[in-house]
Amino acid sequence: MSTDSPPSVHPQGNGRGAVSPPALALRGLVKQFDDTLAVAGLSLDVPTGSFFGLVGPNGAGKTTTLSLTTGLLRPDAGTAFVLGHDVWSDPVTAKRLLGVLPDGLALFDRLTGAQLLEYIGRLHRLDRELARQRAAELLDVLDLTDAGDTLVVDYSAGMTKKIGLACALIHAPRILVLDEPFESVDPVSATTIRSILQSFAASGGTVVLSSHVMALVEQMCDHVAIIAGGQVLATGALDHVRGDGSLEERFVDLVGGHRDLGNGLAWLRTSQG
Repeated sequence: MSTDSPPSVHPQGNGRGAVSPPALALRGLVKQFDDTLAVAGLSLDVPTGSFFGLVGPNGAGKTTTLSLTTGLLRPDAGTAFVLGHDVWSDPVTAKRLLGVLPDGLALFDRLTGAQLLEYIGRLHRLDRELARQRAAELLDVLDLTDAGDTLVVDYSAGMTKKIGLACALIHAPRILVLDEPFESVDPVSATTIRSILQSFAASGGTVVLSSHVMALVEQMCDHVAIIAGGQVLATGALDHVRGDGSLEERFVDLVGGHRDLGNGLAWLRTSQG
């Protein structure tokens, strides 16, 4: 395990000279599964208060990187800092600052939605009444009130995604780390979730999300990182990374892999007339 010191602080531009560390600072993260090197010495800073998009092709290492960042997986080397706190040497402090929606989230699905949220709130040391109050507000905003007394195991995929997001929000974290938060979510619910996340970021929170949908990242994010092969290919402000083109064009240029069909699949282009 790396013994890297905490990242240096950076000015946040409040006019009084105050400084704070990045929301997330990843330093030399490495993770290997058997013969597959999923994350290969990845380093990355996520500015405090940013809406940060993480994009990459399938198998790029996005989910593994987020799992290493939030303490769900232990790195083979390197470390991650959450507002200057090492996820591995100071896990209680670091994780208290995080709200996490992992990919394939395993929930206590034999609880009702309301019970689950209250339970998660209590785990975060909210008193019972406050946990119940916040659970009711989250169920209402996410249009899950009618399902509050339904066991989570009986939720649809979209409902499960929303209750998972509610679990990430209930303790009012400083940083949200969300892996494909809009997957399986209907357009109306997606609009609500976007509003919640934009309000959170506007109030000074930091949002980190992974997504395969480039248009969504361009619409919502002000910073972005493109990763492939477990490494960062480009990172920075959205306009800087995409340059004069779209984010998708920049992504394809960096990642490669576009296939020119040429004369292939000619049988799909048979004349219908």
